[in-house]
Amino acid sequence: MPEPRGSTGAAPAAAPPVLRPHERAGGPDGAGGDALVPLDELPDGVVLVGADRRITAVNAAAAALLGRERHALVGSDVRRALPLQDTSGRRWWDVADPSLDSSDGHSERMLLLPGGRELLVTARYVRSGAGEVQRAVVALRGTGARRRAESDAASLIATVAHELRSPLTSVKQFTASLLRRWDRFTDEQKRLMLSTVQADAERVTRLVGDLLDVSRVDTGRLHVHRRPVDLPALVREHVERLRVAGYEDDRFELRLGGALPELWADPDRLAQVVTNLVENAVRHGAGTVVITLTHDPALDPAEPGEVVLTVDDAGEGVPPENRPYVFSKFWHGGSRSGTGLGLYVTRGLVEAHGGDVEVSASPAGGARFRVRLPAGEPPAPR
Repeated sequence: MPEPRGSTGAAPAAAPPVLRPHERAGGPDGAGGDALVPLDELPDGVVLVGADRRITAVNAAAAALLGRERHALVGSDVRRALPLQDTSGRRWWDVADPSLDSSDGHSERMLLLPGGRELLVTARYVRSGAGEVQRAVVALRGTGARRRAESDAASLIATVAHELRSPLTSVKQFTASLLRRWDRFTDEQKRLMLSTVQADAERVTRLVGDLLDVSRVDTGRLHVHRRPVDLPALVREHVERLRVAGYEDDRFELRLGGALPELWADPDRLAQVVTNLVENAVRHGAGTVVITLTHDPALDPAEPGEVVLTVDDAGEGVPPENRPYVFSKFWHGGSRSGTGLGLYVTRGLVEAHGGDVEVSASPAGGARFRVRLPAGEPPAPR
């Protein structure tokens, strides 16, 4: 870009600026291809810069973010109108000047205005066939969304810390009491205290496992090691552990819908799915938790079909409008108990087995979580 000539006092624009498509987006008749998009309708701030480094158009969002009147920006040198710096004190245009940078722009950067106000800035350079810069499009965005994301991350850390501190405090107190007063406790008291310590230790282990699995799900590194699994025995074992932990026997009911086909799965991962769903029903539901195992045959008799695991409770359930979000990371549905990771991890584990999981209403009025897993021996890896 050549150096700008003397300032030309720009008059206010007679009409809001518009963004003209670089290429026709419609068919031969131009339907939708020549439409002018008012810049003021864009949610982010936009500043258009000409080849002489002068601002040619500014939308209302950009003027608001910069704290300047639009007519004071249009026609001015972008280096004076946008005196942005990075946190190292480097002036933005000295780094991003397209006459010195042969790229097509830069991705989002956090930059500072005078006074320390932060903006997220993205730039795109439009070049001719010869590589000469014709114009630059600069997008501006406030940091509110990023701050909210940072606040959510801080909230998650606080929630995880609380979830860890509660069982660890219990473990510390019981073990200290046992060490100091071992001879004063009866065998029944010792057994109860040690059972509580074991349950709390398992709770911490599950939480740490969930955090690790979230990372694996996000990065696509969640792997399963399949072998034949006795799903009814696995469910019975988990229910028995909950009964030992203090839940009433009539809180759980296991129903088998006939003989099940052979199921190949990762037993540890499948146990994690059962644990997350049943304990979710215990914590957030009410009444009897009904666990049903059935076989859904395939249309082709030669195929083994699917094994279906259903967990029902009699609580308040999940409203229909919230069901699409239940398996999202950190979703709580209005309740701040828990980390909001268990169901997200559950979906990742089920999908890693080639299955799917859904939520609906149970016959008792609560929530119904249904997991479908492909039955039979998986195909050999290629």
